[in-house]
Amino acid sequence: MHAELKRGVSGLATIGSTAPFVGLFGTVVGIINAFKGISTEKSTGLGAVAGGISEALVTTAIGLLVAIPAVWMFNYFTNRIEAFDVEMGNSSSELIDYFLKRSGRGVRK
Repeated sequence: MHAELKRGVSGLATIGSTAPFVGLFGTVVGIINAFKGISTEKSTGLGAVAGGISEALVTTAIGLLVAIPAVWMFNYFTNRIEAFDVEMGNSSSELIDYFLKRSGRGVRK
């Protein structure tokens, strides 16, 4: 049961860890475009770099908007699975104790 519950959780971990890098890659591409704008316009004014910087900020924001919920959900589901494992361990111990006491092999007080 534990393996079945953890099946999709690793995908969330992958998304959470790679999405910021995708955003960073978009940031680098946007900054490159900003420098291309500077070289094309032959000036360093805001108009020459605005498009590239805007592109860089948008991709960074999208990377963070994907990564933060994915990491949050990964942590949430991991904690829920661990809590379920503890409850299953406790329940199985109680069931074994019950059967041992019932069969007469349990520790007598």
